[in-house]
Amino acid sequence: MRITNFSTLVLAATLLLGACSKNNDEDAQPDMVVPADPGPQAPSASDRVYTSDQSSNTVSVHDPNTNRLLGVIRLGKGRPQFLSPLYDRETNVHGMGVSPDGKTLGVIATLTNAVVFIDLATNAIKNTVYVDRNPHEGFFTPDGKQFWVTVRGADYVTVIDVEKMQAVKNIKTAPGPGMVVFRPDGKVAFVDHSFTAELDVVDVKTREVIARVPVVSKFSPNLAVTADGQQVWLTHKDVGKVTVVNAQTYAVEGVIDTGPGTNHVNLAGPGGGTRFSGAAAGDFAYVTVGGENAVKVYTRQRQLVATIPVGPNPHGVWPNGDGSKVYVGLEYGDALVSIDTKTNTKLSETPSGQDPNAIIYVVKAGGGSPGTGNLEAFVPVAPVNLRLVPVGTQPVPGVGGVAVIRPVEDVDELILALKRLAPNTNYTLYLSDNKTALVAPEPVIAFKTDAEGAVEVNAYYQIRLRLAGRFAVVVLGDKNPAGAVTLTQP
Repeated sequence: MRITNFSTLVLAATLLLGACSKNNDEDAQPDMVVPADPGPQAPSASDRVYTSDQSSNTVSVHDPNTNRLLGVIRLGKGRPQFLSPLYDRETNVHGMGVSPDGKTLGVIATLTNAVVFIDLATNAIKNTVYVDRNPHEGFFTPDGKQFWVTVRGADYVTVIDVEKMQAVKNIKTAPGPGMVVFRPDGKVAFVDHSFTAELDVVDVKTREVIARVPVVSKFSPNLAVTADGQQVWLTHKDVGKVTVVNAQTYAVEGVIDTGPGTNHVNLAGPGGGTRFSGAAAGDFAYVTVGGENAVKVYTRQRQLVATIPVGPNPHGVWPNGDGSKVYVGLEYGDALVSIDTKTNTKLSETPSGQDPNAIIYVVKAGGGSPGTGNLEAFVPVAPVNLRLVPVGTQPVPGVGGVAVIRPVEDVDELILALKRLAPNTNYTLYLSDNKTALVAPEPVIAFKTDAEGAVEVNAYYQIRLRLAGRFAVVVLGDKNPAGAVTLTQP
């Protein structure tokens, strides 16, 4: 017979309670010490603009004072390297977040599940932390001690301890978290989603979702929080809208119809500017609308005040330190654009890395000493944009689409992005000597639309050499030369 005395039971219970208490202490977070609002910061010679370039797999480094590309930080070879086994380096360089002190940049590569930390004084890679399937965007907490990254291929946000350089926690969210930013007081984080029509509000101290805000669509790629902690603006790319949420009560204040391909949003205007952890100040919201090749400007009361033509498929947008300018990356133009927020006019366009997605302006980068070491020279080549429209019509935003062709490594990359075709239907992109009928046709890529009649596909081969005197046409059917010409160049 096994005999257990009372003192043994008491000891076991004490140890168990102690273990539970220790685990709870480890999960509990102390109150965050957040930096003071720096207010508007005038442009300086040490300011830098960074773009994450998804096709060249680089981070472009721009001097906004001279509108010059200083070079690129190479994180991997250009596409289509992902068609072969990858044993090192990164691909699909996409999201970015900067530390509050401006010294470290976190860069996210979606296909290799990597978060790369870069020292902005030396442009050298400090460390790389690998997370789960398809991370998308991330940001440092206001105290700079953690980097939170959304894992879009799963249903959580991963917390990285910046000192340890390791993942320490997964915070459960709805499926497909897209981006995370922090209210400037450091008490809550906001997470939008790519597969779920809700905005999650996360208590930073307990690391738990405390509110789920229903929104108008399941695909929200981007969000921004106002520096006064009063509003969150989030985009809906699939339906061309922006939702504005009260950042204190979590009530929806309104929804704006912004236009097809609505992508990123940020705040700016005189007296405003970038702050920290995804916050920005300003009386106006700047929204990139890819389907209209424009940036739209709204008051914080959601009134449209300007539409600014900028170039092919604007994607990321970020203000400078005092809100007097915003910078925009042209995803299909491989360029960086600056906008004067007083006149809401385009000021400059500077060649950049290929397929710029996220963009961030860093005041006094590298702690005020941004070097040029570890930068690789990069010679941009402007991509070719072929607009495709229904036969016999003129271009209308959100109808038809575009074929973008750029040289990447030793081949050409074709990105075909189309909307409002027949759903779940086979088509083929051809080159033809005639734009309304197939003459000497050469098939480029066959594809099938989704349930909404949209498609975005890539192809890689030497296509630019074949463009002279030829037209891009989309024909109904899977490599069927007898099919009807559906889309053509205007």
